[in-house]
Amino acid sequence: MTSLKNKTLFITGASRGIGLAIALKAAKDGANIAIAAKSAEPHKHLPGTIYTAAEEIEAAGGKALPLVCDIRYEDQVEAAVAATVEKFGGLDICINNASAISLTGTEATEMKRWDLMHSINARGSFLTSKICIPHLKKSENPHVLMLSPPLDMSPKWFAGHTAYTMAKYGMSMCVLGMAAEFKNQGIAFNALWPRTAIATAAVKFALGGEAMMQASRTTDILADAAHLILTKPAKDFTGNFIIDDTFLYENGVTDFEKYRVDPSKKLAPDFFVPDASTPPPGVAETLMDGMLGG
Repeated sequence: MTSLKNKTLFITGASRGIGLAIALKAAKDGANIAIAAKSAEPHKHLPGTIYTAAEEIEAAGGKALPLVCDIRYEDQVEAAVAATVEKFGGLDICINNASAISLTGTEATEMKRWDLMHSINARGSFLTSKICIPHLKKSENPHVLMLSPPLDMSPKWFAGHTAYTMAKYGMSMCVLGMAAEFKNQGIAFNALWPRTAIATAAVKFALGGEAMMQASRTTDILADAAHLILTKPAKDFTGNFIIDDTFLYENGVTDFEKYRVDPSKKLAPDFFVPDASTPPPGVAETLMDGMLGG
């Protein structure tokens, strides 16, 4: 399968950024997209709402269903998934993209911030997957994709922000467990993570402003990687922790310059990329020595 035409995707946090980029890539195929996010009104720092996202998706060739949904609440997720199935007649793909971040050390992390990250990242992704699974069982090629990192237990990924790392790794543990649990039922569970910083409004606002944006890749790299993942046979391709550019290179992509915001700037490496992860030819020379936010 090379197209997502007529497939139905349920994407959390798809009002902007990476989630919207993945949605727009699928929309070009003629997919149906449920946009599940809290953004009914514009954020003071982050542009885009579920309604502006829906307009973009339909302009790109897809069908859109904007849904106000806070994935911390079971009743809201249940209602959003039910509305998606009613609107489009089923569900083929669940993408757990919504996430909260706080790069704070232990003493500086307020428990309400800890609770927020774990409620959205780990619990919210588990909950959304759980509610989608009964519908995914009826799909011909069901996929669950987590925007979360490889489970690399190096202390350096914990030292500066233990709470955030625990929350993101909670998403990845869902992949590890559910891929095994549902393998015989043919539902694929995979994780996708970027090698570098990605140019989103959230990164600009929280992680370094315009300088970080210039040291980033565009969201297109994750959209292209996600599309490749979601068109693979679910029964054969599951339980993978994927780094975007390595995966694209393995699938025939050789031009990574097109994803750079500013080709004259070195790229900021992201958190959580294992030291053993080999970048495609020529990419290592484009990376900074320090990681994102460092």
